[in-house]
Amino acid sequence: MAPRCWRWWHWSAWPWTQPPPARSFAIFEGSNEVRVPANSKTWRKESRGMQKMVGFEKLHFLFSTQEQIPQFCVVGSGPAGFYTAQHLLKHHPRARVDIYEKQLVPFGLVRFGVAPDHPEVKNVINTFTQTARSDRCAFLGHVVVGRDVTVRELQEAYHAVVLSYGAEDHQALGIPGEELPGVLSARAFVGWYNGLPENRELAPDLSHDTAVILGQGNVALDVARIILTPPEHLEKTDITEAALGVLRQSRVKMVWIVGRRGPLQVAFTIKELREMIQLPGTRPILDPADFLGLQDRIKDALRPRKRLTELLLQTAMEKPGPEVAAHWVQASRAWGLRFFRIPQQVLSSPDGQRVAGIRLAVTRLEGAGETARAVPTGDVEDLPCGLVLSSVGYKSRPIDPSVPFDPKLGVIPNVEGRVVDVPGLYCSGWVKRGPTGVITTTMADSFLTGQTLLQDLKSGLLPSGPRPGSAAIVALLSSRGIRPISFSDWEKLDAEEVSRGQALGKLREKILDPQEMLQFLGR
Repeated sequence: MAPRCWRWWHWSAWPWTQPPPARSFAIFEGSNEVRVPANSKTWRKESRGMQKMVGFEKLHFLFSTQEQIPQFCVVGSGPAGFYTAQHLLKHHPRARVDIYEKQLVPFGLVRFGVAPDHPEVKNVINTFTQTARSDRCAFLGHVVVGRDVTVRELQEAYHAVVLSYGAEDHQALGIPGEELPGVLSARAFVGWYNGLPENRELAPDLSHDTAVILGQGNVALDVARIILTPPEHLEKTDITEAALGVLRQSRVKMVWIVGRRGPLQVAFTIKELREMIQLPGTRPILDPADFLGLQDRIKDALRPRKRLTELLLQTAMEKPGPEVAAHWVQASRAWGLRFFRIPQQVLSSPDGQRVAGIRLAVTRLEGAGETARAVPTGDVEDLPCGLVLSSVGYKSRPIDPSVPFDPKLGVIPNVEGRVVDVPGLYCSGWVKRGPTGVITTTMADSFLTGQTLLQDLKSGLLPSGPRPGSAAIVALLSSRGIRPISFSDWEKLDAEEVSRGQALGKLREKILDPQEMLQFLGR
């Protein structure tokens, strides 16, 4: 007989006086950890044997202490999810945390978003791996929350649920011609070269000499750098071989990075800018007129903004040294920053079959500093190009009808990580605050959500009594024909990717096809 599903076999109706604890069956002498099967008949049979083995008082003690083991679940295995789990495990010595992920593999944007030439940033995976290997943590991949299991079903099985699923969509431009072939989101382009399964067939057209990137954040500079980097410099990274093959054939010689405001409002950091300036085989193109008068205006700026603007000023206004000048003279490719421009229309080729350029509205600023607004002047200019990459922002999607969502801001309404009007439901990371900041920003934000959750637990604001945790959800998923991927499954895939990479002389070669992953795991 198939195990009875927990959703219909609520623990309040359990024939014993205490609700069923979570996890698979085992009893550890000298420990207060009890694990039981989902099948109630098996439990009753085994429990009679346990009474003979350890005595009823011992069994009652084990049940009572089980009530003190909080069951938490995190949805999303990117930085926000893992940092939230890490905080919960560290600051509650008996808490259990299950991490649900829709992809077959963990680590979210660390795997699929961080540029392949930034391997040092990916070292955080080592910390996440330690968290996932904890005997109080479980990874359940290939489970789509909102489709395979609802948030309410998770809430029934756990004391608290944390939504940390990030921002997986991009902001649309909302201009005519956006649907033309040759207009891509920077998010999809990043996913393509990083091996995100849903983007593996993107096939960007790099056969034209000019590309335009709309947006001036770190993602925009990452994309420009990958397009312009000599392919031999990427061969030993974890970029996919498919993407590397396309980049080897690229004819792009010029990349324009366009922003609606000015140099004082760019969103990229000095690290990314310095990498672009020092990129082999390329030279920067900056209009000195865009930087007039900025030296005096940055005297009172915060140090990061001041240093960034000084580097821009130096690059735009000062004569380079002999070595740098020689490098720029020999460069076969170039990149430039275009300020005070808003995209107005994507221009098509005469046959209407592809991008031929983009029409930009010239802007001026109202206000000053970070809050300055770009206002169209009425002037326009056309910029010829064969590829347009939109990098004007990411946004989150609603995950489940039972979860409040602000479509305008693209976040879950919350107060310090507590989802508004839904007790026991929390959020962290980009879905909490919006797609801003770097990994360390997300770490601090996730720790705060974890702290809030544990404060609520201590204050008695979370459900009392045991919850079944993953035992209930795995049984429910099984009844729906879904078998989650475990972290040990991931480690097998990881070893295979590293092995394939070594054969090619690189860090790893990612498996792109989910079906190939499942076949490798014998599914």
